[in-house]
Amino acid sequence: MTTVRHEATVPVAAAGRRFDQSLAEMFPDYSRSRLTGWIKEGKVTLDGAVVAPRHLVRGNERVVLEAELEAEVDAQPEAIALSILHEDADLMVIDKPVGLVVHPGAGNPAGTMLNALLHHDPALAEIPRGGIVHRLDKDTSGLMVVAKTLAAQTALVGMLSRHEVHRQYEAVVLGTLVAGGTVDEAIGRHQHDRLKQGVRDVEMGGKEAVTHYRVRERFRAHTVLQCNLETGRTHQIRVHLSHIGHPLVGDPLYGNGLRLPRGASQLLIDALRGFRRQALHAEKLAFEHPVTGNYLAFESTRPADQEALLEALRADTAEHPIED
Repeated sequence: MTTVRHEATVPVAAAGRRFDQSLAEMFPDYSRSRLTGWIKEGKVTLDGAVVAPRHLVRGNERVVLEAELEAEVDAQPEAIALSILHEDADLMVIDKPVGLVVHPGAGNPAGTMLNALLHHDPALAEIPRGGIVHRLDKDTSGLMVVAKTLAAQTALVGMLSRHEVHRQYEAVVLGTLVAGGTVDEAIGRHQHDRLKQGVRDVEMGGKEAVTHYRVRERFRAHTVLQCNLETGRTHQIRVHLSHIGHPLVGDPLYGNGLRLPRGASQLLIDALRGFRRQALHAEKLAFEHPVTGNYLAFESTRPADQEALLEALRADTAEHPIED
């Protein structure tokens, strides 16, 4: 464990505010819950005295914080390869492969991205969730940003909530669409299946969710879409596209099973039957660096299985041209 010690003076502008609230603004590298715990444990003093978190400060008091940083995560480091596209003192951008679970959970206690992150940088154990600020499903590939400091994590979470992070996905869906659009439907836990999410009214526990999509490429019975997120709800693109009648190819939770176009070649039949995950790839990620302010933009090449699927669909279209 790492011992930290900080000394500071309460700003005059904080007069009349709670001690824990003032402390969170003075030391943004630590979560408010962690600071509150340290106050209760007597590891933070105000003018040499131990006070309650709700104590109201006057301003100009001397604060001394001395505590040990305990691990925020209990996962174990594992030597799992990571494709890191960018890394600096505050964050890293990772290109996640298909099949890699982001965070340990039921059925996946190890072998996750979090385990890999802790092996790459053990200091991430002191950051909530190991610095992970957003997730991709196990079988969704592509770009993710991970914070390396609490300050960066707090800033990135705020940027995500304010729609200041550009996230673009490529999706291959069932059915043919002729134009793009927007799905603005709240999403919440499915009423009957705990593994699924669903479109639900806010009054029933749904949370705001907005997905913009546009047609990128059309085939006889499938469409390639570009999807851009305003929000980042669990399974958002999968739920929204299924809701409008165009689920992702291969989606085991929200799909409508295998659909083969009439007269499909063996190449296309094999490609569709062999694609056993949702056809979704996080291809672009862009945002302002939360510390330096520099604009960062990244792109990820679609994985080989999704590329092969598109090649099979294009070959089928060449044999059976679409009539507009």
